[in-house]
Amino acid sequence: MRTEAVAGVLLAGGLSRRMGGGDKSLRTLGGRTILERIIATARPQVGPLVLNANGDPARFAPYGLPVAADVVEGFAGPLAGVLTGLEWARANAPGCAWVASFATDAPFIPGDLVARLVAAVERDGADLACAQSGGQEHPVFGLWPVRLADDLRRAMVEEDMRKVDAWTGRYNLAIADFATDPVDPFFNTNRPADLEEAERLLAAGLVA
Repeated sequence: MRTEAVAGVLLAGGLSRRMGGGDKSLRTLGGRTILERIIATARPQVGPLVLNANGDPARFAPYGLPVAADVVEGFAGPLAGVLTGLEWARANAPGCAWVASFATDAPFIPGDLVARLVAAVERDGADLACAQSGGQEHPVFGLWPVRLADDLRRAMVEEDMRKVDAWTGRYNLAIADFATDPVDPFFNTNRPADLEEAERLLAAGLVA
């Protein structure tokens, strides 16, 4: 599977309640927005890249990415963002049979995330893959086949499915495991205290 055959979707459609509202991804860390950091890491790993975000897309204009709102209404969570990415890829990137998803509140994501998700799918002959670190799965960092877009839409619309792991549990899911030393690469900035910790990690030179 070639990198250019994988589209990327940046998941930024949530309400950021624990951060106090607004866009978590637009908070600054080390002088750059978290979104800027994630784009810099994600862009070399995929072909076309789309930002999944709700509300006025103009606030993301400086990043030069297409912005796609959730295709399922009601702030239905990251699974809606995955579906948005799959349907966007099907309509706009016909050469891409896969979509890699990235949460936009994890500023230290690995530069080889997609390569290792692809390797996990190929190793296991799996339908899809997600990342894992410290024994915890991170299904929002996943690799999803575009061919399952209609299945996912049915599950969300007809079954009101919202939990990512409930849906992935229906398929052969491969796991790409990542080390947590010196820092968990999927550390996320959900709360103001997390952002302070991320600044500390940067200042200590434990992450770039």
